Amino acid sequence: MMNQTLTMEFLLLRFTESRVLLRVHAVLFLLIYLVAIVENLIIILLTILDQRLHTPMYFFLRHLSFLDMCLISATVPKSILNSIASTDSISFLGCVLQVFLVILMSGSEIGILTAMSYDRYIAICRPLHYEAVMSKEVCVQLVLVSWLSGGVFGILYSAGTFSLNFCGSTKIHQLFCDVPALLKLTCSVEHVTINVSVAIGVCYGFLCLVCIGVSYVCIFSTALKFPTRQRQCKAFSTCLPHLIVVSTFLLTGAIAYLKPTSDEPSLPDLLMSMFYSVVPPTLNPVIYCLKSKDIKSALCKILWKVKRSELMER
Repeated sequence: MMNQTLTMEFLLLRFTESRVLLRVHAVLFLLIYLVAIVENLIIILLTILDQRLHTPMYFFLRHLSFLDMCLISATVPKSILNSIASTDSISFLGCVLQVFLVILMSGSEIGILTAMSYDRYIAICRPLHYEAVMSKEVCVQLVLVSWLSGGVFGILYSAGTFSLNFCGSTKIHQLFCDVPALLKLTCSVEHVTINVSVAIGVCYGFLCLVCIGVSYVCIFSTALKFPTRQRQCKAFSTCLPHLIVVSTFLLTGAIAYLKPTSDEPSLPDLLMSMFYSVVPPTLNPVIYCLKSKDIKSALCKILWKVKRSELMER
């Protein structure tokens, strides 16, 4: 019979055994985390405070920023604390929560990105019907469906993964609890539940990708027919940042979950997991803000008000 013990905790992968390098890792990740939080908070506050940003596009962007904040908060703080404490342990419940939150936020983010592509399609290809189609009720429904989809996948993946039997090594070859790395630790022969969950997740991601692809094919074909170069540039400038974000997020997530996992930790695996969990939340606000005149204008307006109030107090 197979000896099996109740797993109470897992061990996450360390970058190095050097205490000095662990401190460097903690400081670097803390800076990245703080930058991501501040960037996304700024977008959330701007889209709430500025009346000009009360449009469907910025409504979705606000939820995307909130999801990015939650996604990076589910993984990076634990890695920072482990580096400071020179430990690599994470409790069983902590690992379950990490898997659930990462899948919840990732699944919801894919839904939000799909809704944003649909919003751009209506705005550029059917501008006369935009206000009727993208009403407040429709926007709220699209966001709710995105959150619900992420929640369902979070439950499926976490329940499917932790219903398996873990035996032997508890060392996860990853910076956080990730489904592919956890599956390498199971002694269960059959992974029916998680395999079905992954299959459903792949279908969901592929469907979203097809919807996004069709939307952008229609958008670009319509934009190329615009009579003036200025209108074409405006259409491309609002869509290209979103396309970059979608491509980066879906590509890295697909590679991380669909590629065969190795028995030993490898640099590509670490980079891929970090890329879809850390890089998008940090770069998304930058990508959107650099191309959005409305965001930059709203930020300048807020900063000017703050500066003027300070001068008046003096």
